Amino acid sequence: MGREGKRERRSDGILLFLVLLLTVCGLVFLYSTSAYNGRVKFHDSAYYFKKQIFATSLGLMGMYLVSCMDYHILVRFAPFFYLVSIFLSLAVLLFGDEYNGSKRWLSLGPLSFQPSEFAKVAVILLLTWVMTRGREKKQGFLHMVGTMMLLFPIVGLVGTNNLSTAVIILGIGVILIFVSDPRYLPFVGIGAAGILFIGFFLSMASYRLERLAIWRNPEAYEKGFQTIQGLYAIGSGGIFGRGLGSSLQKLGFVPEAQNDMIFSIICEETGLVGACLVIFLFGLLIWRLMVIAANAKDLSGALIAAGILGHMAMQVILNIAVVTNTIPNTGITLPFVSYGGTSVLFLLGEMGIALSVSRYEEP
Repeated sequence: MGREGKRERRSDGILLFLVLLLTVCGLVFLYSTSAYNGRVKFHDSAYYFKKQIFATSLGLMGMYLVSCMDYHILVRFAPFFYLVSIFLSLAVLLFGDEYNGSKRWLSLGPLSFQPSEFAKVAVILLLTWVMTRGREKKQGFLHMVGTMMLLFPIVGLVGTNNLSTAVIILGIGVILIFVSDPRYLPFVGIGAAGILFIGFFLSMASYRLERLAIWRNPEAYEKGFQTIQGLYAIGSGGIFGRGLGSSLQKLGFVPEAQNDMIFSIICEETGLVGACLVIFLFGLLIWRLMVIAANAKDLSGALIAAGILGHMAMQVILNIAVVTNTIPNTGITLPFVSYGGTSVLFLLGEMGIALSVSRYEEP
């Protein structure tokens, strides 16, 4: 339906409230988790908190500005955003900075960021742009395969150093193809191809195969220390936890606890009750995105909201699965909670796009 068939209304207040609530809770948990590391490494217990709140402030301003835009404008520039994401991902391979054995960052003066976070948004917009152009002429298995092949350049570049993000990008592609053409049988072939693709990337680097071995038996490997200590943190939290700020495992036992393993500290300090409440908040956020996708008044809006929903759901599930050692370690952050300026900046930007979609309805 064309834009002339819609009228604007206020953005979805429930989604906005949930995003702000998760952001505030994330900052509280981050300060509690990172205070010790900040004091030991930088002589400032608020070091990580200050950097995160700066990125969050930029993200909130960006979310507001994007929410005031017509999302069709972003879709129109999707090919350009996708080309930029490919260029930035290639630049990471050539000039990127390496931290903790992973080359994922680009530095621009005193600032650094992860282009892979931008790539997720670019892929959502690109697939929306492709699937809404002459949709009635583009159905069938070959169209699905051709659409997925568009993602291979960015998946190949990102997957070289960040397999988990490459898997999320592929997952976003599958979700959006299903939303645009919900037939089950073709996805059997796409799923098999995806498994082969992941297996290929796993075999390309020995450290990925090592992660599989560590996952199966973390006690037998020195690198399994983080996993074991994270599980200790979860178990010692009990039902109600030790109390906010009272974690013992964050005192150097869980390495870089403010990053991917922050959920284990949440479990230790707030217990099963606090962990369930955090998961419940994410569940409400995903539900609200589902409502926005279901009530979007054109295919572009539905695809954008579904893509953001898929990204959010996959990232939350993968992070918690890693922390509980349900799957091998993948290096995925917990949205709005884990330390990472680039992550929170682009996540809030995505929420702004979802709020923009929620502003339009039929008269």
